[in-house]
Amino acid sequence: MRATRHAFVMHHRRMAARSEHPTVRRATPARWEDVQKVLDGSGEAGCWCQAWRGLDAKGVSGGKRRTVLIREQMAGPAPAPGYIAYLDREPVGWIGVAVRTETPRLRKSRTIPWIDDAPYWVIGCFRIRPGFRRRGVARALLDAVVEAARRAGVPGIEAYPIDPAAGERVEVGAGFVGIASMFDAAGFGRVTVTGGHSGGLPRHLVRLDLDPRKSSLD
Repeated sequence: MRATRHAFVMHHRRMAARSEHPTVRRATPARWEDVQKVLDGSGEAGCWCQAWRGLDAKGVSGGKRRTVLIREQMAGPAPAPGYIAYLDREPVGWIGVAVRTETPRLRKSRTIPWIDDAPYWVIGCFRIRPGFRRRGVARALLDAVVEAARRAGVPGIEAYPIDPAAGERVEVGAGFVGIASMFDAAGFGRVTVTGGHSGGLPRHLVRLDLDPRKSSLD
């Protein structure tokens, strides 16, 4: 009887989640269990949203583990290292965020051009849990970061998505950088095609300027 009731409850939650609009919250220390669940990390086995930042390099981190680094970032100033999307209170998605000028790997990148020294926020990755994709989770995460950036008064946001052809299947391992058309719809402008690739597709540098006085694209 208990098993039947549990199955009924889980089915009800899944059905409710399908019709619910995602809610997004800043990753804070109090949400550590949710971060663990959505990033699907186990000890040091996961990336923990550190690799694209370059903050896990020993010369930068001082030998700290990735789990320690992300928890320190979660307790630090804005932006949070990520934002979490929820459906029916279940953590289902993640978007990785940083201040571009404070991201060593981007500063030293040979494939992603460094346009200027403005402290734009940068979106490095998306992760949507299996079973919750194609439900608007990634767009909800993007919109939440844009709103948070506006409130914080930063000059803008930068990202490096791929642009697959219409109908082209994109592997999850390639699409973690985001899809250009989603950024187009959110008002981002395409600046240039970078030398970086994901899944064999070139990555585009896209920007959304939030403070016209600090825009480098005028």
